[in-house]
Amino acid sequence: MIDWINISWSSLWVLWLIFPWLGLAALYFLKSLKESSSAIGLDDLPQRPGRSPRQWGAILTQGLLWLSGVFLLIALAGPYKTEVEETFSGEGIQIMLSLDVSASMLARDFEPNRLEVAKNVAASFVGRRPFDQIGVAAFAGEAYTVAPLTTDPTSLQQFIHRLDVGQIKDGTAIGMGLATAINRLKKIESPSKIVILLTDGVNNSGYIRPQTAIQMAVEEGVKVYSIGVGSQGEAPVPYARTESGYSYRMARVDIDEELLQEMAQATGGQYFRAENEEELEEIYAVIDALETTEVQVNRISREIPVVQLWLGLALGCWVAFLVLYFFILKIYP
Repeated sequence: MIDWINISWSSLWVLWLIFPWLGLAALYFLKSLKESSSAIGLDDLPQRPGRSPRQWGAILTQGLLWLSGVFLLIALAGPYKTEVEETFSGEGIQIMLSLDVSASMLARDFEPNRLEVAKNVAASFVGRRPFDQIGVAAFAGEAYTVAPLTTDPTSLQQFIHRLDVGQIKDGTAIGMGLATAINRLKKIESPSKIVILLTDGVNNSGYIRPQTAIQMAVEEGVKVYSIGVGSQGEAPVPYARTESGYSYRMARVDIDEELLQEMAQATGGQYFRAENEEELEEIYAVIDALETTEVQVNRISREIPVVQLWLGLALGCWVAFLVLYFFILKIYP
């Protein structure tokens, strides 16, 4: 396939010569169709209705000559394509996302629930930062690393979308969620190390106290952006699991905002509260703007001629002409 959109021409004006060339070819063939003999030694053949295979073969040989001229003109126009090679240099940011996957994240004050919205917004954030190393941790009653730091946003987004409630013991171990993320950032030399921790509850599980995790972040130079998700007042939250899914009832939305604010202030980050999907998207957009990555782009472009194809087609027409004329029309009258 020829990528015509990305083809450029050294002598574009030569292409315009194809039109008069095709005009001459059309006049020639109109004249040939009106004559009773072909242009290749057929004047002595008797007239008969229709054209013989030899007459059609003669017209075909002439057509090959005209077609070869078209291909030669295209080659003379100097077609080439431009290839651009980009190399990126600079230091990205190391970011760990720590997401709450406790049962309360299935609350339906977000559509369809808090967890699905949190996953979609986080995946979108990852896709906007292709030059950073980003990893994912998850926590409920305990915490674990979902994906280590990577620069592959596609695979990371797949890991995020696979997160679900019930994969680990239920509860809300905020301290362990933060500590697990920090452990992935230890011993990394970077001008900026960040944890984005998202939760909808109060720390009630885990063997690492949130204050201990905060101290770990300070010692490691990790900045924490904390996000509390959940509407004000009450929201439909799951309280029992049945064969068909979860049973819901209205319950008070209880987020330890004081702890999340302490976490952010102690590490130089910020605390945010998201009461709906739009606010959560705006929060990630703010963090995206605050933590910019300086990347230098070196661009090298080169022109690659593509005349070989057209010269090859012209040569092919000439070879076909010679075969038809000397080995078929001459041998089989």
